[in-house]
Amino acid sequence: MAFTHADQPPIDPPAAGPAVAPTDDLPKVGAGYIWLLVIAVFGAFMALVTPISISLAIRVAQLAPDNEEYLGYVTGAGAIAALLTTPVLGMLSDRARTRLGRRRPYLIGLTVLGVVALVVLAQAPTILVLTIGWMLAQIGWGSVMTLLTASQADRLPESQRGKVAGLSGVVQQLAPVSGTIMAGAVTGNNLLLFLVPGAIGAVALALFIVFVRESDSRHLPKAEERFSARLLIRPYLFSPRRNPDFAWNWLGKLLFMAGVTFYSTFTAFFLADRMDVRVADVAGIMAAFGLGGIVAAMIGAIGGGFLSDRFRRRRIFVLLGGAVVAIGAVVMALSPTVPLIMVGAMLGNLGIGVFSAVDQALMLDVLPDRETDAGRYIGIYGFANSIAQGVAPLVAPLFLAIGATGADKNYALLFYVAGAFTLASGLVVLLRVKSVR
Repeated sequence: MAFTHADQPPIDPPAAGPAVAPTDDLPKVGAGYIWLLVIAVFGAFMALVTPISISLAIRVAQLAPDNEEYLGYVTGAGAIAALLTTPVLGMLSDRARTRLGRRRPYLIGLTVLGVVALVVLAQAPTILVLTIGWMLAQIGWGSVMTLLTASQADRLPESQRGKVAGLSGVVQQLAPVSGTIMAGAVTGNNLLLFLVPGAIGAVALALFIVFVRESDSRHLPKAEERFSARLLIRPYLFSPRRNPDFAWNWLGKLLFMAGVTFYSTFTAFFLADRMDVRVADVAGIMAAFGLGGIVAAMIGAIGGGFLSDRFRRRRIFVLLGGAVVAIGAVVMALSPTVPLIMVGAMLGNLGIGVFSAVDQALMLDVLPDRETDAGRYIGIYGFANSIAQGVAPLVAPLFLAIGATGADKNYALLFYVAGAFTLASGLVVLLRVKSVR
């Protein structure tokens, strides 16, 4: 059985006609589609984020002891790989003409690539191989996330975008927490450390691929522009003058993700430094922090998403999310004890929940050329995330070194900078995006 946009039994789509209706004509989707989408987002995000949260830090500590800056180089290289490939894959899915539709063939292939990449990460004998594995994982799981967002652009009416983004935001907070808990239980087994989250991601994507029907796209009009080297450049370009709100929202996302990446990448090392323990010993502590932040993340994501639909306002909630993350980062930087650090982490989860839900809905509201180029523009929007994850870890060691002596690192300064970036992101969206309230 497959799920369609409504709650009625599925009806085979017509042989021809557009796969995506004009925005104003999109019917509400049914509960089946929403929950399978949410499960798929949870699985893909767990497979992608668990390594960032703890697994990569453990492997770097194993392969290059006392060289935690290598973690920034590994994660940065992966983000750059995603930056270079995700928009092209989004555009190719827009142009796909297959019996399975436009998105499903790519979801299948990229999920397989993501699982293989996690095996490489688990078995990597050197930092170089670890870096290659993480690049492949970012291409696979990162592009899966982009295509799941493209599916929302294909199907969701405006009145459901905030709600669905809120639910997706909740599971995006639960996924790394769940992954960290599992990592704490299998820290001594590198293969399980990466493959348990990967297996959950693969099963979740399989459910979405099998039970969510996508129209046969073979009868859609062929793309006017033939595939060429020139066409490969197109996914990386758009006109800010023609699409100013999309451009400003993109910049807001970039600033926010840079701020979050500054402190989230080095949280394990920060905790180990404050507590004077090994990095591998903080997995259980991070899991406890994550459990405390689950309620905050749920309140932030669901509350922000649902309220933004209810009041038909997005920008003020985006600012609120960025400001709360900034406060949380400052609290963590100033806290001398674990309980106070946990308060800061919970505030961060609350703010990230609000921002991630409402920002995604806002992005869908201002998405250009939804009917023909949704995948391409969502890939371009993903640049904000990829650039932040690519550049921020490379820049972070500069802040860590300021005012530090010997082997010490200035984690407090890094967290202050992170807060400044997330606050700036909300201000950019509030002051510059005009077409959405």
